[in-house]
Parts: sequence; C-alpha cells; structure tokens
Amino acid sequence: MYVQEVADLNVEVQRGACQALVRVSGDLDKLTAPLLKDCLVTLFAEGRVEIVVDAAELEFCDSSGLWVLVEHQRRLSAHAGSLGIVGVHGVLQRVLDVTGLKTAFDRVVPAEL
Repeated sequence: MYVQEVADLNVEVQRGACQALVRVSGDLDKLTAPLLKDCLVTLFAEGRVEIVVDAAELEFCDSSGLWVLVEHQRRLSAHAGSLGIVGVHGVLQRVLDVTGLKTAFDRVVPAEL
C-alpha cells in the first residue's frame, strides 16, 4: 500500500495485477491535483489500466481535479482500460451532474447515505 499526503489531499493506492484502487480524501483542487495526476500516470506506466477512484472521503473538488480525472479516463479508454469513481457525493456529485461529465466515465457510483 502506498500513501502520500500533500497540502490537504491524501492519496492511498492499493495495487492489483492490472488494476488499482485509489482512495482520495481532503481537497482536490489546483494545488493538489498534480499529486493525483502523478499517481494516475505512474499507475498507467506500471500497466494498471483498470482504475477505481474512491471519492467517499473527498471534501472538495474543483475543475482542476475534475480535469485530472477526465484526462485519465481518456488515456485509459485509448488503451482499452477503464476509470470508475465510487463514493461520489457533495461538490463532485453536483459538478458531474451539472456538466454532464458523469457519462464521460465508465462507472460513477454515488455514496451511500
């Protein structure tokens, strides 16, 4: 297991053979989005093309954070991979609904209340 924390974002990764679970907590914004991007790019370079991002503990997500997710979804799709987001709630849920970007991802699962 790998855990890294920068500013107000914590990223925890559990690796499988060709998949990974990425748990994010805190704020995903302009300052912290590069941490998530670096993590996702590293996983891709390792050959992990089935990614699930667990956003249950995510407190905030701005357009910078959302763009990292969309960009990585595109990268994975081009290589027959997938990106799913689970535990979606709050600001991220609203942004995905309002922008219609929910359909850009292979799977979006709302948080259970």
